[in-house]
Amino acid sequence: MSDAVSESRTNATEYTVSEISGALKRTVEDVFGNVRVRGEISGYRGPHSSGHAYFCLKDDRARLDAVVWKTAMGRLKFRPEEGMEVIATGRLTTYPGKSTYQIVIDNLEPAGAGALMALLDERKRRLQAEGLFDAGRKRLLPFMPRVIGVVTSPTGSVIRDIIHRIKDRFPLHVLVWPVRVQGETAGAEVTAAVNGFNALAQDGIVPHPDLLIVARGGGSLEDLWGFNDEGLA
Repeated sequence: MSDAVSESRTNATEYTVSEISGALKRTVEDVFGNVRVRGEISGYRGPHSSGHAYFCLKDDRARLDAVVWKTAMGRLKFRPEEGMEVIATGRLTTYPGKSTYQIVIDNLEPAGAGALMALLDERKRRLQAEGLFDAGRKRLLPFMPRVIGVVTSPTGSVIRDIIHRIKDRFPLHVLVWPVRVQGETAGAEVTAAVNGFNALAQDGIVPHPDLLIVARGGGSLEDLWGFNDEGLA
């Protein structure tokens, strides 16, 4: 029996650690070179100063490390968030130095409108519990504003419509803060614009707006998702 076991072991192909790791990497990348994976975002970190984002996709039984490189982040239509259920398209790869594997994501999309609405409802409940929707926090709109600040895309039809209507009905001083209104950075840019307008001094060279208009054209729930950014609350 011992001779048979010894002979069997002798007949087995011998690999170095690097060789077996390389063979495994080639097999995984060949078989799973283009996959779609549904899961919940967990441990979201990013985008870092490098522009990359790291997190895990998980379900009730497993976790899969994930990375979105800077170039892919710039193409996303929405900003990934903790707890969001998504469908990731990409490729599996291994990292022999740590004996791990991950998905390199080329595209992310919400797992249906229901996933986004569930996330939005949870956010609304949490903000309401913090008192941010209380009537006492609301402000009356000025009856006769002198300056209106507009946060929107500088190239779309929306800004032309707004300026046309204001000039047609009641000419005023209009300030435009240009932002992206779609994509991964839209929410952060709109939030920064609102904060920037609010920070203007009342007697400064650039007048402080009496009210703000944050606007964009129509679109899908995914296209409009940047306007649900928690920073805008």
